[in-house]
Amino acid sequence: MTTLLIALGGGLGAVLRYLVDGALRARLSFWATAAINVSGSFVLGLLAGAVAGGGLGGTALAVLGTGVCGGYTTFSTAIVETLTLFRDKNYRDGALYGLSTLVASVVAVWGGYALGAL
Repeated sequence: MTTLLIALGGGLGAVLRYLVDGALRARLSFWATAAINVSGSFVLGLLAGAVAGGGLGGTALAVLGTGVCGGYTTFSTAIVETLTLFRDKNYRDGALYGLSTLVASVVAVWGGYALGAL
């Protein structure tokens, strides 16, 4: 049953990513993917912190974290977008995008975890 719920959560997360990307892409270009990954990292950190703090069970983390957040976030798309910037000889933006996405995602997951563990 947990596997089915994770699959359903993954589908929900993918639909959410599609909708959020559609709403942000025109204004933010490739930064829409960064916004998705950073917000997903925050939510995953929040969930992991809630598990660590005893407020959420492991099954809920699997369904919401692995399923929904896993379907919502998209590391591979961020890497392709970074590669595209480098391929187009836009080295400064490629480096800025790749590094800032990574750093912001780590900070977001850490902040979410700290908040969730309260």
